[in-house]
Amino acid sequence: MMVVQVRYFASIREALGCGSETWQTAASTVGELRDELLARGEAYACLSGDKPVRIALNQVMCQASDALSPGCEVGFFPPVTGG
Repeated sequence: MMVVQVRYFASIREALGCGSETWQTAASTVGELRDELLARGEAYACLSGDKPVRIALNQVMCQASDALSPGCEVGFFPPVTGG
């Protein structure tokens, strides 16, 4: 298990009602982390792979297969965000 910082932006933040959270995870990749979050319930459906969601790992765009590391920051946001 490791602890990561998860940040949500734009419409995802609005849907979840929070901008960030600290999450203890057994996931080893960004995609596995997303799956863990999706399993939390309907509110997290906005992170579904069926919807256009971009993911950043430590403020760099990434793929679902990229590896997590303890203390990393994972950001989820729609492809187009406002100012």
